[in-house]
Amino acid sequence: MNRIASVIVDVPTAQTDRSFDYLIPDELKDNLEVGMRVIVPFGNRQVQGFVIAFKEKSTVSGLKEIIEPMDIEPVLNQELLQLGEFLANETLCLKISAYQVMLPPALKAKYDKYITLAKDREIGELPKELEPLFLKQKKVNWKDAEKLVPSSYLYRQARAGLFDVSYEIKNKGNKKKNIYYVPCSDQAQFLNKLNQLNLTGKKQFQVVNIYLQNFAPHTVKEIETKVPNARSSLNQLVSKGLLKKEEYEEYRDPYQNKKFQETKALPLTDEQELVIKPILDSIEHSTHEVFLLHGVTGSGKTEVYLQSIEKVMKNGKEAIVLVPEISLTPQMVERFKGRFGNKVAVLHSGLSLGEKYDEWRKIQRKEVQVVVGARSAIFAPFENIGIIIIDEEHETSYKQEDNPRYHARDVAIERGKNHHCPVVLGSATPSLESFARAQKGVYHLLTMQKRMNNSQLPVVEIVDMREELRTGNRSMFSTALLEKMRLRLERSEQIVLMLNRRGYSSFVMCRNCGYVLKCPNCDISLTYHKVTDQVKCHYCGFEMRTPKQCPECSSNHIRFFGTGTQKVEEELGRILPEARVIRMDVDTTTRKGSHEKLLTAFQEKKADILLGTQMIAKGLDFPNITLVGVLSADSSLHIPDFRSSERTFQLLTQVSGRAGRHELPGEVIIQTYTPEHYSINFAKEHDYLTFYQYEMMIRKRGQYPPFYYLALINVSHENLQYTYTVIEKITSFVRGQLADGKGETLILGPAVSPILKIKNRYRYQCLIKYKNEPNLIPTLKQVLEHFQEDQVKRGLHISIDLNPYSMM
Repeated sequence: MNRIASVIVDVPTAQTDRSFDYLIPDELKDNLEVGMRVIVPFGNRQVQGFVIAFKEKSTVSGLKEIIEPMDIEPVLNQELLQLGEFLANETLCLKISAYQVMLPPALKAKYDKYITLAKDREIGELPKELEPLFLKQKKVNWKDAEKLVPSSYLYRQARAGLFDVSYEIKNKGNKKKNIYYVPCSDQAQFLNKLNQLNLTGKKQFQVVNIYLQNFAPHTVKEIETKVPNARSSLNQLVSKGLLKKEEYEEYRDPYQNKKFQETKALPLTDEQELVIKPILDSIEHSTHEVFLLHGVTGSGKTEVYLQSIEKVMKNGKEAIVLVPEISLTPQMVERFKGRFGNKVAVLHSGLSLGEKYDEWRKIQRKEVQVVVGARSAIFAPFENIGIIIIDEEHETSYKQEDNPRYHARDVAIERGKNHHCPVVLGSATPSLESFARAQKGVYHLLTMQKRMNNSQLPVVEIVDMREELRTGNRSMFSTALLEKMRLRLERSEQIVLMLNRRGYSSFVMCRNCGYVLKCPNCDISLTYHKVTDQVKCHYCGFEMRTPKQCPECSSNHIRFFGTGTQKVEEELGRILPEARVIRMDVDTTTRKGSHEKLLTAFQEKKADILLGTQMIAKGLDFPNITLVGVLSADSSLHIPDFRSSERTFQLLTQVSGRAGRHELPGEVIIQTYTPEHYSINFAKEHDYLTFYQYEMMIRKRGQYPPFYYLALINVSHENLQYTYTVIEKITSFVRGQLADGKGETLILGPAVSPILKIKNRYRYQCLIKYKNEPNLIPTLKQVLEHFQEDQVKRGLHISIDLNPYSMM
């Protein structure tokens, strides 16, 4: 008999990052399970926690009792609890943070618990004490019921199916309810009562007729499609005892009004057959293997994914498919919903809190077999996973930038091991780390070099913008791009223009004294947004009206420099007034569903030019796009980050891949001020392998991944001197613990972060490069423990990122 529960409490500090023992009250002994959340006393307050184990004895005396469970069923299964341990070790986060990241945001809110009599149960089955409560209302607050009968009885009966338990969240993410008007009795009694009543209004007769034709609960909305303004008539029928009002929960389905065209598996090409065979073998024999599917853009990787998932579903197992947030386009969702219908749950940031919660519950209740989502979907509470697929595996959005700083790929591989299933990483431009692992045989490399229907990869032309300037062209469009755009407009073909920057222009500068407008809270220049005539900081959100005079020298010569999407749109209107333009960037896609609306309009040919930031570089497949223009290939090249060349190559290759995917041949124009750069030249040739070899040579020389691992320690505080003192102490301690003299571990720093100040906090960092360093994790844990008190009391912030993706 389990008497004691080990609980991880929601008190996020290093001292409490362990389990605490609590007595299980007698009435909860049969109702508590590992993975449930509970309310427990902690010090002089009550906190939430996760039950991670049961035991018979404890080394601690005078244990307190658990106050109450928060769930009827566990929210984390055994595998996810183990995964939390893995995350805490791998990312140096607290266990509570690891468990919290696995839950939908709605479950992190505060809520009330209610019980409702299950649909097939009668009031007569209730204990006498509860009958009066349920006569007055259909839904009863758990706390009110608990005053009349023991909570153990409620838990037991809820599990036996007498009650449905629901949670009503006190903020936005609560369950969706609909009021239904329900007949008070069966049909015979209903007719009987109707004959005894003297109905007066014409509308009441019309409403009653609807019930006689379809004797079932109806919402006001349903009734009002046939009888306008019927609400008062419905309420009169309630007062006459014919109908009663009841509230039912409904799933919020973000795709409920959308009809997905059913699709069938397509015949595979020879290349697809070759790559799918080892994946299907791995599924069939339940073996864990990591496949790197390297296929050029348009080679049919999605069809390989779909047919692999089909096999998994036939075996009664489940599939997780991760796609980068920005390529979770309606098109992608359509492919999966079209093939697998309502067996698919979709999780991404465009959904409301409630929609995310409902999709998560479909997974938890085993109502779906496939989840398609962004990074956090890797924690879907499936229990029988048959395959995990990560599309566009090179994407940086798979790495979480705040605690816990996990990479979805590492979590996927860990879950793949636990479930003995394959993990497929797909990309036209794999990350160097993944490709290096495939070359070493750690991953199984699968290659697809041809496009579907044997359509050709687009012809890429590089335009030197320095030459354009010399010939007197000061426009943001080169002569070649402008000519080709005019030609496409004449032929009624479509164009994609990509600019790696949003807003109107990158910065505002005084031509008289050279003063650049900077954010008062961050060490970064402000970006000009023309629509609102404001300058904004994209780091802390600071914004202000654009000054008409220079704040430094009062000159009127204050001008905008650089180019943003708004400015390009304006220029297009001037030089190609006949062109219909759709602009897609963070500013135009903030509203829910706007992403989908804009892309649908483009698909329906309501526009000739799709202009956007890198969100349009991936996942789009429109037959009519024959020209892609990249307006400034350099904007991602000159960032102080060792991965900038790799990212530029990936982005140019991805966006080039949007052209000529069907019958019409495609062309790409890349405008640049550094046409000699290797990443631009290899992107022109669509030559990943040569780029890989060249970049590996540079990485080896610079001692960067994949030859070395990295760990970045970042310290920030409002006081500059204090920040520097702390980073200096940390660096010298780390040096003493790790530097081994063999050149295997290198410690760089302390150094100023690339952006010295963000949100009024100064930032310094220390970078560790290492190959095999068994002492690294213990050393970093010591650093965090040593400064724990300073973090709590003095507002010091220390973040440690193992394998960082952003060096900023």
